Amino acid sequence: MAASPNPTVFLLMVNGQIESAQFPDFDDLYCKYCFVYGYDWAPTSGLEEGISQITSKNRDGPQDLVWNFPIEITFKSTNPFGWPQIVISVYGPDIFGNDVVRGYGAVHVPFTPGNWLTGRRPEFTDPKVVAQGEGREVTRVRSQGFVTLTFNIVTKDMKKLGYDVSPGIMSNPSLTSVTEGVHKY
Repeated sequence: MAASPNPTVFLLMVNGQIESAQFPDFDDLYCKYCFVYGYDWAPTSGLEEGISQITSKNRDGPQDLVWNFPIEITFKSTNPFGWPQIVISVYGPDIFGNDVVRGYGAVHVPFTPGNWLTGRRPEFTDPKVVAQGEGREVTRVRSQGFVTLTFNIVTKDMKKLGYDVSPGIMSNPSLTSVTEGVHKY
């Protein structure tokens, strides 16, 4: 099929993985991810959300929690407003064996190398809230650990529509969690 000389949308293809995490105080963790994006964006293939396996720390070597959990999705859009974000929630057992949230994070899918992932805690009803700005000024956070993500980004027809971005790779984002919520009235 021949390429359209005058495209009306551009594509953003994302693949990579949630590689590993470092949570010094926790073990036996798993993660969930989902994408949040603006009104002009629509996924055309891949998965918008997923849940990893449980991983444990190496007892004799490095203390990383390794998931190597794949991410693959393609979006189409007419403009970059509402550029997709990935939201990550990390869970693990408490002293009673119940799964509890250990950290939240959100970051825009990169279009240039390097970025940081920051997040929330205690557990939200909707984890997508970490990708939104409203109410974040009343939340204090504390670092719980680090998550390493790798993104491979391919864009198509952005330059033809007048946008100029470069694909990038991101790693070692910081994952934080909320220690206290304060409400403004």
